[in-house]
Amino acid sequence: MSSTVSTRFLVISDTHDFEFGDAERHEGEFTYPAPKCDVLLHCGDLTMSGGIPAYERCVKMLGKIDAELKLIIAGNHDLDLDDEYDPKGNSSWDAPDLYKKAIEVWRGPLVKQAGITYLEEGLNTFTLKNGAKFTIYTSPYQPEFYNWAFPYERNEDRFNPPDKVSPGVTSIVQNPVPDFPGVDIMMTHGPPKDTLDWTAHGRVGCQALATAVSRARPLMYCFGHIHEAYGMELVTWKEDKNVMGPEAIQKKDKKEEVYPNVMKVDVKPGSETLMVNASIMSVRYRPKNAPWLVDLELPKATEVALGSMM
Repeated sequence: MSSTVSTRFLVISDTHDFEFGDAERHEGEFTYPAPKCDVLLHCGDLTMSGGIPAYERCVKMLGKIDAELKLIIAGNHDLDLDDEYDPKGNSSWDAPDLYKKAIEVWRGPLVKQAGITYLEEGLNTFTLKNGAKFTIYTSPYQPEFYNWAFPYERNEDRFNPPDKVSPGVTSIVQNPVPDFPGVDIMMTHGPPKDTLDWTAHGRVGCQALATAVSRARPLMYCFGHIHEAYGMELVTWKEDKNVMGPEAIQKKDKKEEVYPNVMKVDVKPGSETLMVNASIMSVRYRPKNAPWLVDLELPKATEVALGSMM
């Protein structure tokens, strides 16, 4: 009997106020109806700059997608979902009050009716009706970027335990990414260093995230933030687990987008990770990039866990 269950994921990011109908006008491919899936993952930047009306429109859009489980995080553009956001020169910005109003939307009845689960930084475990069980690590944070939300400095590490932090870097970790096999999927807003993070000005991914994913070696790691680096790569890790960061990558195999067909990828646990930059927006904020529809083999829940679902 198989110990895994095939599970279908629809992965998107950086929708930035997108509504169904926009893609048709811009010749994009994220059109309605989207393919049915088991799990929808949204890697952040739900809006252009936050705000209750924009969030409610996003909830309505996501509610149209047929998925048993819909997991989302915020991104640097979702300003009022960062309770510590401090825009320079705007003394009227009340981060705690705005956060309270924004988070009420994402934990309110409209979101529950749409089947959406809003996640902040940390680990969560879910069991699906098909018998699959997975643990996901999520975080909306990325290196400081033009005074947008959820920032940390390049010399700060919020993802690795202190003994795994690079020399000269300060540990600010509160929710560390676990070592393999502690997490099946990672979802952050920003990319790791040297993987689907290129821009016209060079690579901008995070070294700390590269270290974290090389330790965790999840089945899939999805993110967005860098629109122009949209794509998918199957990363093969070196056997030596003492090597971390980009140096831990033995090879990369680029995968071509086939949406709305399904991408079926045989990922070897502990040896490979499917890396996905799922930004649907181009660098000019046009919804030209298709979502990623992926089938993954997930661990099967125990009979005790399945019984608790009944």
